[in-house]
Amino acid sequence: MPAPDPEPTSLAAKIDKLFQVVRKPNREQYSHDEVAKACREATGESFSTTYLWQLRTGRRDNPTKRHLEALAQFFQVSPAYFFDDEQSAKIAEELELLGALRDAGVRNVALRAVTLSPAGLDTISDMIDAIARREAIRDGDSR
Repeated sequence: MPAPDPEPTSLAAKIDKLFQVVRKPNREQYSHDEVAKACREATGESFSTTYLWQLRTGRRDNPTKRHLEALAQFFQVSPAYFFDDEQSAKIAEELELLGALRDAGVRNVALRAVTLSPAGLDTISDMIDAIARREAIRDGDSR
């Protein structure tokens, strides 16, 4: 499994992370058009597909507070994700977990681990750490 992405810090990275991780029930990404339309309806203000694309790609980086609140509402995250660096980091970690749990293999391991004792969970955690170190060494050698 690849290492998690660094936490998103720029507005564009934060918005892109939402698109990457928060998905439709069929697991497809939301389109810019779908999100922009929902944001227009939530704010009653102008919010075009192009404007959203510009925010997501960093071509624009000064949206109104209402626009960011509408994005937060659509993606079901706290508006603090955009405004508070500490909260943003916590929410980014939760998004990483959500993204990982979309993977059937990860989800299967997590569900099976629910019944383990604390000692059993520690053992599994140690095994995961050892495998990750081994894979990092292998990946470094193969470059």
